[in-house]
Amino acid sequence: MIELFSGLIPVHYRFIYLTRMGEYPKHDEARRGQSNGLCGAATPHQLVLITGLHTGQVSLMAEWHPTEPSLDSSWEDVVEVSFDVPQRDLVLASFEYHCSVDVPAVGTHRARYSADSMDAAKHFDQVSHRDLGPDSYLLQLWPAPSEPDRIVRQTSHFAAYWHALAQGS
Repeated sequence: MIELFSGLIPVHYRFIYLTRMGEYPKHDEARRGQSNGLCGAATPHQLVLITGLHTGQVSLMAEWHPTEPSLDSSWEDVVEVSFDVPQRDLVLASFEYHCSVDVPAVGTHRARYSADSMDAAKHFDQVSHRDLGPDSYLLQLWPAPSEPDRIVRQTSHFAAYWHALAQGS
């Protein structure tokens, strides 16, 4: 396993992108035709990750694995998508924030996005934009053939809302 990122990311309007520098996907297009609404991958070479927290900071760990990692049963909500990594140097971004991420391999990957405490974060009233929300996230990438997205686990009402939104678009 290679750690790509571990830390806090400021979010606004509940999103984080994994993309090429300067490219910012549209949320509706990113999840079009998918069954899950938490990790949009319908736009080539881009992921749109939804957070429970509207504005503030969330904890995120991003990892690259040479093969599919074991599924950790402790995460409340888990989805998977296929993601074509166009180049090794990508960015995690949200509005004015961006952080370089060096992915070890280009080509078709599987992305697993895991979330905790999305319902609590949806109702979290931050005092400032720097407050840390109660939610946390794990993004795992590994080389794999393309296959349809899937909802691995759904326990939060917030995830159910976003899945229904994706399925209706």
